[in-house]
Amino acid sequence: MPVVPVVVAAVLVGLLVAPPLRGLIAYFAVPEGEPWCGACPLCGRVVRLLPPTGRCPGCRGRLGAGAGAVEAVTAAVAVAVAYAADGPQAMALGWAGALGVALGFVDGRVHRLPHRLNLALLAGVAVLLTAAALAEGRPGVLLRCLLVALTVGALLEVAVQIGALGPGDSPLGLSLGGLLGWYGWWVAIGGLVAAVVLAGLWATLRAAALLIRRRPWRGLDVPVGPFLLLGALTAVLAR
Repeated sequence: MPVVPVVVAAVLVGLLVAPPLRGLIAYFAVPEGEPWCGACPLCGRVVRLLPPTGRCPGCRGRLGAGAGAVEAVTAAVAVAVAYAADGPQAMALGWAGALGVALGFVDGRVHRLPHRLNLALLAGVAVLLTAAALAEGRPGVLLRCLLVALTVGALLEVAVQIGALGPGDSPLGLSLGGLLGWYGWWVAIGGLVAAVVLAGLWATLRAAALLIRRRPWRGLDVPVGPFLLLGALTAVLAR
């Protein structure tokens, strides 16, 4: 299949998906303990879709992520999913990519992974992987997906209990573990290793930047969700 048309189609799909994802990000990107942002806080207009500017269509106030950021990330994820697509499980990968963009932006902004988004991701991955396994006549692969999901979720839950991760990271691990389990145990291990390396690299670079600018810091609160998502995508692409 020609590469250029596939890339162009993937980018277009990503751009079409971006407006509702912006709406989800604006809705859920609120600090812990505050109500979800169901309407523009400046004019009260209910917003479900947002333009690439990230501004309310009514009052032009800033909502959610910065201009062009969601579109760029969504298009890049869509291209990566198209590149990795090699079977019916691509639908599950695409679902994880779309909701992963929303989860990653929310976690990056307010350091939380809302359970409603996590539940939607988990349910979608479970249904789509089941459909893919039945379509390929490989129902046995679902057992491996389940075992990998439980293993990854349990490992992250241990980190949650000792205070190293937030409460939303282990449910995210269930979804990503199940998805990576389709490709095998080594891909799942690679996803976790990639997430740790990427998170450590980001924290190191941020700390170095603060030191160079001579700004005080007492440790770094790293949003782990984006790196779990990026590590999973990296492992799928590198398999």
